[in-house]
Amino acid sequence: MADPIGKSSKMTIKAMDGNTAAAHVSYAFTDVAAIYPITPSSTMAEFVDEWAAYGRKNIFGQTVRLVEMQSEGGAAGAVHGSLAVGALTTTYTASQGLLLMIPNMYKIAGELLPGVFHVSARTLAAHALSIFGDHSDVMSARQTGFALLASSSVQEVMDLGAVAHLAAIKGSLPFMHFFDGFRTSHEVQKVEAWDYAELALDKFRSRALNPEHAAIRGTAQNPDIFFQAREASQPYYDALPAIVQEYMELVSAKTGRPYHFFDYIGDADAENIIVAMGSVCETIEETMENAMAGRKVGLVKVRLYRPFVEQAFLDCLPASVKRITVLDRTKEPGAPGDPLYLDVRSAFYGKPGAPEVFAGRYGLGSKDTTPGQIVAVFDNLEADSPKDHFTLGIEDDVCHSSLSYDKQLSAEPEGTIMCKFWGLGSDGTVGANKTAIKIIGEQTDMFAQGYFSYDSKKSGGVTISHLRFGGKPIKSTYLITRADYVACHNQAYVDQYDMTKDLKPGGIFILNTLWDQSELEAKLPAALKRELASKQARFYTMDAYKIAREIGLGNRINMVMQAAFFALTKVIPIEEAVNHLKAGIDKAYGKKGQKILDMNYAAVDAGVT
Repeated sequence: MADPIGKSSKMTIKAMDGNTAAAHVSYAFTDVAAIYPITPSSTMAEFVDEWAAYGRKNIFGQTVRLVEMQSEGGAAGAVHGSLAVGALTTTYTASQGLLLMIPNMYKIAGELLPGVFHVSARTLAAHALSIFGDHSDVMSARQTGFALLASSSVQEVMDLGAVAHLAAIKGSLPFMHFFDGFRTSHEVQKVEAWDYAELALDKFRSRALNPEHAAIRGTAQNPDIFFQAREASQPYYDALPAIVQEYMELVSAKTGRPYHFFDYIGDADAENIIVAMGSVCETIEETMENAMAGRKVGLVKVRLYRPFVEQAFLDCLPASVKRITVLDRTKEPGAPGDPLYLDVRSAFYGKPGAPEVFAGRYGLGSKDTTPGQIVAVFDNLEADSPKDHFTLGIEDDVCHSSLSYDKQLSAEPEGTIMCKFWGLGSDGTVGANKTAIKIIGEQTDMFAQGYFSYDSKKSGGVTISHLRFGGKPIKSTYLITRADYVACHNQAYVDQYDMTKDLKPGGIFILNTLWDQSELEAKLPAALKRELASKQARFYTMDAYKIAREIGLGNRINMVMQAAFFALTKVIPIEEAVNHLKAGIDKAYGKKGQKILDMNYAAVDAGVT
């Protein structure tokens, strides 16, 4: 097969979330997508469906055929059948949806079929349902024979997604490309996106079921031959690491971003190291850079989790390492340790002078993992007798496994502007903030990040948008605790939430309210007044609902509040912001007539005055 990546770079700068990145790169290599929606993976399939409907072509010059089945089990069966007849086939799933696919995953791997599953890793319902993120679903499928490739950021989803598809085709083995649900799947970042002209390969067809070259599959075998036939696939797994590394090197050459099975970051003479995979790696890297200068610490990012190439892992470690903490984002009750920890322990088995290895568990159900917690992990490694099998981010008063940590520590790069927006589900706040990120990320040289914290109610529940902007790459995969700007878009929240606790001294607090001056004095909670005064906050009010109704937009306040955000923060010059906002209005509403355009233009003008 020819070099699948072109010779010249045509990558474009886009602001997008992890699901969009996965959909973008997978569409290029997909003939058929068989899907069934499940949070937080659903938008990947939605994008593929939309792009196919509008005629987007993949690298074969075709539109993707998307088939929605009656369940995740049906989707996996359709993937299996489609692959068997020679169509490059993809699916997108998470959580219990992935578990329903496991029987077919064994068949797909056993028959050496190169499908790719993109998984926004999510909690499995145990004592309670949780729609939020951890690695319990992925770890429940690690025995299926699929190769497992982990991405830590939106950019890595874009880059390593290509590696998953290319290596699956050349290696004749299926891949599960996974990234953290919500934290990566729904985080908006400024990324370099592939131009499909850069990606090219010969179609996979030679092993398809076809009467012109007949083959038999899916037989029932007896004890006399089953074992032998099962072992016959091992050469494919033995050859796969070299294939993955080949494509990692090609992607690295194209993007300038280094990718290996395991990437070490930190002091060359580090004695204490964390091993982890997923979005927590971004937080660890940022914490080491900005909050732990001078300490001999390091991080190993796990990218290719299956096959787990032990020698590559050992080779990436500095010779000076004495103690290692392995962080897992899943819980396997009754096991001697969680999966990644056991793999690392196994890699050192029988090795002379092996470092001590400790286990930690973090982030279950999207529990936030902060710089203070990362510092606590390294502090624990430096203790005379480090705690083993500990938990992070909770106060465990049952088993007393938790580490204490500094809840106030943040590690964002100096000069980063941090903003929090409190909105009501479906009120337009999240969409407006995504637009702000696109404006700043795509129209300026600044870096931008947006993360949107929902409760399980979704529409009608509280939404908290966390936006960061700055001149340096943003790796802060945790919630904002030191905001320069806090906006409350629903006045009822002043009695329900402590919205100013994370406001910096001298920061901006804006309240969208129906109250006039006298009502504000009477109804604003005393605790909120004290907090604003003690922090010497710049306090603004706006009746965005009144403005929106007078303009004709009803209760859609998002454009008014977004314009106010640009006017108050001055993240970019206000004239420039207004021009970009109005250009965005043209793009979004241009087909709806001049009246709609004029109303939204008026909302922008009102918001900045």
